[in-house]
Formats: sequence, structure tokens, C-alpha cells
Amino acid sequence: MTGQHIGMSASEVIGSGRAVLGIEFGSTNIKASLIGSNHEQLASGHHAWENQFVDRRWTYSREAIVAGLQECFADLVNECEQQYSVRPSNFAAIGISAMMHGYLAFDDAGQLLVPFRTWRNTSTERAAEELSKAFEFNVPQRWSVAHYYQALLDNEEHAAQVASLNTLAGFVHQQLTGRRVLGAGDASGMFPLDSSVLGYDTKFLATFDSLAQSLGATGTLGELLPEVLPAGADAGSLTAQGALLLDPSGQLQPGAQCCPPEGDAGTGMVATNSVAPHTANVSVGTSIFSMVVLDAALREVHPEIDIVTTPTGDPVAMVHCNNGASELASWASVFGQFASALGQQASDDEVYQALLTSALDGAVDGGGLVAYNYLSGEPVTGLAEGRPLLVRTPDSTLNLANFMRTQVYSMFATLSVGMEILGSEGVKIQKMFAHGGIFRTAQAAQRLLAAALNVPVSVGSTAQHGGPWGIAVLAAYRHYVGTNPTVSLAEYLNSQVFADAQLDEVSPLPQDVAGYADYLNSYRAGLAIEHAAIKAI
Repeated sequence: MTGQHIGMSASEVIGSGRAVLGIEFGSTNIKASLIGSNHEQLASGHHAWENQFVDRRWTYSREAIVAGLQECFADLVNECEQQYSVRPSNFAAIGISAMMHGYLAFDDAGQLLVPFRTWRNTSTERAAEELSKAFEFNVPQRWSVAHYYQALLDNEEHAAQVASLNTLAGFVHQQLTGRRVLGAGDASGMFPLDSSVLGYDTKFLATFDSLAQSLGATGTLGELLPEVLPAGADAGSLTAQGALLLDPSGQLQPGAQCCPPEGDAGTGMVATNSVAPHTANVSVGTSIFSMVVLDAALREVHPEIDIVTTPTGDPVAMVHCNNGASELASWASVFGQFASALGQQASDDEVYQALLTSALDGAVDGGGLVAYNYLSGEPVTGLAEGRPLLVRTPDSTLNLANFMRTQVYSMFATLSVGMEILGSEGVKIQKMFAHGGIFRTAQAAQRLLAAALNVPVSVGSTAQHGGPWGIAVLAAYRHYVGTNPTVSLAEYLNSQVFADAQLDEVSPLPQDVAGYADYLNSYRAGLAIEHAAIKAI
């Protein structure tokens, strides 16, 4: 895509339908990124939403999904009009991505059988354990197959009516294109993939079907899962019905090429140019997870390590933690309200800037404070539910700097526990790329993440754009391979997207590494308090 429209202004690129659109459904925000011929972000769209805890399950309604999609797109269109005096009526390509995993089950008429069960639910422990044992392969509680198998184990009435399964990204993509397909990365969070053939592992499918039939299932799992596609493949185009769904005003025209829908892990890899073996990245949002692209299989099966794939199907070791920046965001909101109560208006960015910068002045071990950011269950540390906590010893020093340092440490603690396991497997990581809004404040969270993982951490100029920009780049790649079919995704990213990228790298400071190690020891010991809190409250 690069260089095709040299000399054209942003308004001309948008008005002529040459811009590329990416939309990602995150846990708390739906975001859109519109990029130009050099992959620069021209405009963005945003819609805030929240999951609901209904009947002890985390969910989003179908109506909220559609309304959020439309509101996000409308916000992007309004920004285009305000900045460039043009409203886009078509695009060169479109990509959809979303939080991975979870359970969207449909009947043969395409109707949702039960409310969407998101990745955040931890009600599938028995299913995950039984499938992991049967496969001799780690099946996390979040995965779609675990949710489906748990429904069979629980003899849920709807289980016998399931005609298809999908992820959130796959569902939205199907509404826009009519195609029930998934990108390899997203598909690998539904069911294990065989990277050698870029499809679901047939041995595991047969094992699952044998188990499921003993529980009353009549069909095969392979019939229920979406088709797997690699990055760059033809995943359909925007239909007239899809265009009207995205833009009820009727101005948007059908016909835009669409890339395979992907999960937020895949878009994070793209956004940080971490799709080749030996590359690694960390994505920080409502959840936090690391992705390490492997060149060899791990020696053992670890319940803390998921084996998923890149958007092109290469194996990846994923350490996924359910709890990321949400608790920090809650505290930032409290401090913002406090500033307002004092008559001092501060933007969200200003609040985060002040709080995160103060964390760097805190005691390297947190000063006797220990924080837990567990709003939901955390399988990595064996917790079925969450109870956010702040614990301190009587001789601790409670001040803003120590408080904020422990809050940031709490974001990274569970992740570092999982990463230690990868280290025991001999996986070497020389550098970690990071992305997510938390890194907008220069070097603060970045420096403490480097201490937690004890590796240099790099953040690029596109880090704050994150997943929406990543899926837009995947859509641009789909458009590019139409005339350049032999160019791999890694080659495209290196030569077309990141060739002139500016990276800010921070190496771990010895004092931070030592202090974090002391903090983590206290954190591990204090997990017993979390278990007690769950029982007590």
C-alpha cells in the first residue's frame, strides 16, 4: 500500500476511498483507526462500553455489540468531517478485531442461544482440566472449546442446539461480509491449530468428538468452528447489508476488501512488529498478556502458558493474565475526581501523567505496600474470582509515590510469574516490545515493566494506537498482497510499515530489578490473603 498515493492530501485519500479502516472491540472501548498510504493514522473513532455481570457471567449483549460498532464508526466519520471536511463513503480495505476467546453459540438460524460469555469468565475449570489432560496440551479456561465442553458437562439445554461457534471478531466480520471465517491467531484461541497445515488439529478434534459424544453431542466440532485463514487471505468484502449495518445513514458503499478477522493478541503482534520467531511483545489493557513467537515446541505442558499462533499461523507462547490496567484506571478516576473537587480540572492524560511519573519516585520495593489488581479471577495464580486489595505493613510508608509504584507493579506481577516459567523452558528473550494506552506517559510504565521482566522494553510511536491500528495494517496487507502475492507479512511489516519506525528503548535498572524481586516475594506470600478475601467477602 505504501507509496501508491504520493502527493495526495489526507482529505483526497479519504474522499477517494483509498484509506483503510480498522475497528477493534476491546473490553472497555471500541476503537477505530483510519490509516493512509504510509500507514499513518488519519483519524480515529471511539465508543466506551462495559461488560455486564449477569447471572454470574461476564457478558455483552448483541444489541450493545451492534450499537457500539455503529457509534464508533460514526465517531470516526465525524472526526474525518471535522479535520478534513470529508465524510468517507468507501474504503480500500476493512479489518475487524476483538478480544479473543469466549463463547458465542448460534442455532441453525443464526440466533444467539445464550448471552455472549467473554474471556473474563472463569466457570470452565473442569472442562479446561479434562480437555488439557485428554489432549496433553494446555486448554485455558478462556478458550471457546472449554466453554462449549463445559456446557455439555453441565447438560445445558442449549448445547444440543449449537449449529456454529464464533468469536466476537468473527461474528462482527460475518455480519459485514456474510463469511464465517477467522484469522489464524483468533482461531487458535478457539481450538488448537496445527501450524503445519494451518488448520484445526485433527487429532485433537477426533479426541474432542469422542468425549463430546459421550455427553450427548450429535455433530462434530469441526462443523461448528469457523474456517481458518492466514493473514492476507481473501476474507470476503463489505456487502450492501454490512455497509448499512456499519453506517445506518446509507452513505457507506459496499465493496471494500476485508482481511481475516483477528484477535487482539494478533493485532498487538502486528502493531509491535512481533510476528517473526524470537520476537516478543506485551499488550496492556483490561487484561495483560505477552506473546513470544517460538522456533521450537516447549518441552512440557504448562497451565500458565497458552500455545496460540501469529496471524500467519506460527506458534506463539502466550502468558495471559485476566487483570491488567482496570484497577489502575479506577484509581486514576478517583484522583481525577479529587482534583475536580479541589476546583482543578485535569484531563485523563494529565492525571495519568502525574500518577505514573510519581511512581518512579517510589521506593524500589514499594515501601512495604502490596497491591492486587484482581477484579476478576486469575487462572495463572489459581484464583477463581477477584478482590482488589491494598495491603501494607504497619511500618510501611504510605505516600503517593509508593502507592502508585505498587499499583503499576500489580499490573505486571502475574505476568512476570508466567514469564518465569518460559525462562525455565530455555526461551530467551532479548527485547520486549510493548503497546497500550498506559505507555502514553513516556518511560514510566515502560521502565517498571523492564524491571519486572528484566529485559529491555521498546515502545514505538504507534504504541498508543494499539490494536485498532494493528488490524488496519492487516487490512492494508490484504489489499497489498492482491498485487504482491509472494510478500510475507513479516516482510511487509519490515519493509513497508516499520522501515523508518522510531523506537524508545528502556533497559532495566539494577536497583529496580532488585526492588521488584523483593516486591514479588511479598506479592506471592500475600496471595493467601486474596484466597481468604474471596471466601470472606
